[in-house]
Amino acid sequence: MRSKRSELMVGCFIVLGVAALVYLAVQVSGLAFSSKKDTYQVVARFDDIAGLTSRAKVSIAGVAVGNVESITFDKDLYMALVTMNIDSDVNNIPTDSSIAVLTSGLLGEKYLGISIGADDEMLKNGSEIYDTQSALVLETLISQFLFKGGDSEK
Repeated sequence: MRSKRSELMVGCFIVLGVAALVYLAVQVSGLAFSSKKDTYQVVARFDDIAGLTSRAKVSIAGVAVGNVESITFDKDLYMALVTMNIDSDVNNIPTDSSIAVLTSGLLGEKYLGISIGADDEMLKNGSEIYDTQSALVLETLISQFLFKGGDSEK
C-alpha cells in the first residue's frame, strides 16, 4: 500500500513538472495563453527586414507596445510591407515617428523600435509610418569594410 502511494505521488510530481515546462516554453516563445488585447493596425515599408518575423515585438523606449502581425512583399515598390498590431492604450504615437528594425541580445532576435516624433496628429488604425530604417546586415558591413580597406592600400 505504501509503495502505491509513493508511486502516485511521484507520478503527480512528474505530471506537474511537465505541465510547468510546457507553460514556460509557451510563454518564452511568445505564444501566450492570455486573451487578445484591443489593438489597432499600422503599416510600414522597409528596404530590408533581415530576419524580422511575424509575432516579433514592437517597442517604444524598450517597452513592448505591440507585435508584428504579418510581413508581405510589395511588388510595386519592391519593399517589405510590415503590418503591426499596436495596443489600443498606446494611442498617442505621432504620425512623424520613425521605426527601425533592431537586434536584441546575442542571439540576434529582431524587433521593431519606434522613435517618437513631434507631430500633433496621432497614428490611428490603418496609418502608415513613412520614416523607416532597415535592418543593419552584418554581412554587408563586413563586405564594405573589406572593400574599402582594400581601396585605401592602393
